[in-house]
Amino acid sequence: MNFAYGEKELVFAAEVEQFLDEYLSDPARRAAVSDRHPEQLSQTVDTAAKREFIAALAERGWLGMSWPVEYGGAALSGIYDFMLTEALARRGLPQPGKGVGMVGKTIIRNGSAELKERFLPRIIRGEIEFAVGYSEPEAGSDAANMQLRAEHVGDHWLLNGTKMWTTSAHFADWYWLGARTDPDAPRHRGITLFLIPMDSLGLEVTPIMTMGDERTNQVFFDKVRVDDDCVVGELNRGWTYICEALDLERFAMMPMGPLETKAAALFDWAREATREGRPIAEDPRARRQLALVATDLQVARALQKRVLAAALGDTVPTVESSQYKLFMNEAGQRVADTALDLAGVAGQLRVGQRHTPQDGRFERSYRYTVVDTIGGGTSEIQKNIIATRALGLPRSF
Repeated sequence: MNFAYGEKELVFAAEVEQFLDEYLSDPARRAAVSDRHPEQLSQTVDTAAKREFIAALAERGWLGMSWPVEYGGAALSGIYDFMLTEALARRGLPQPGKGVGMVGKTIIRNGSAELKERFLPRIIRGEIEFAVGYSEPEAGSDAANMQLRAEHVGDHWLLNGTKMWTTSAHFADWYWLGARTDPDAPRHRGITLFLIPMDSLGLEVTPIMTMGDERTNQVFFDKVRVDDDCVVGELNRGWTYICEALDLERFAMMPMGPLETKAAALFDWAREATREGRPIAEDPRARRQLALVATDLQVARALQKRVLAAALGDTVPTVESSQYKLFMNEAGQRVADTALDLAGVAGQLRVGQRHTPQDGRFERSYRYTVVDTIGGGTSEIQKNIIATRALGLPRSF
């Protein structure tokens, strides 16, 4: 397969870069919408500025470019979505989000006509943000064990229970979540997907700060009412939809831009920093470590292309996404480990402290890479997927 961009793709890439240069030319706007260190795709940017930026992308028709025309898309190849995501990631800018990818595509495939009419136009105009609720106190990596109960009463459902690690809950408009609607069914059945307004009565969001300086949330449900028309797809088939959405999320949430930016910062620092009067980059041991980082970048790019090839072939890249996410997480940790190792004691200094290399990005990155191994399915889950679906190994008990 030829992965070189054609003329139309190159024109689009140049158009995106020109727009970003112009949009970020205002220092105040750049400070509000762009994270300090692009490799950390955190939720710390100003919410209003983020929405303004996403709306600007929507005005140019850049949200849902690969969606069918009847739903407001342009029926373009998914390569355009990919190129846009990478361009934004390189600059630490907000991504189109879960709405365009996970939520929108699942509704297109499985949602009712009413849900499509209600949500797809707002998603593609950048007017709505979603939180995703799969994990629970007793169902973290094992999402099939979710116990949030949904009881059908008349023409609606009542939800009771708890969700964990919902990163976007404090600024999202709608909650996309799974709940158990048939407690007597096998674990992977009896789960249904719902869409719930975040301002629903009985829904409470409590913050949790992670070691990566990012806020996530615990969400409590106390007789939260959900109407029948907010059920996504078929009743009790939510697990199938969740698996498809997670495969899409793993690819969308792991663009190459942040890893490349982080590695480039490390290379630049190594060229300028000195140890005992000599540039660190001239030390044979340091050069070997930096070469391994450069090698990781090449491997990550190759794995990313495999995911892209599967996705463009209109298949769900389950195994490919797991391989790519697992390697990207481990590569990010190796870059952070290398940076702290080469920086020595100074590498442990945090953002804002004196004499810290790269304004503390290495130390912060080291902590944040732990968070990366959890979102979208832990590294252990990715290994299980690769083992069972790619290698044909038996499941462990």
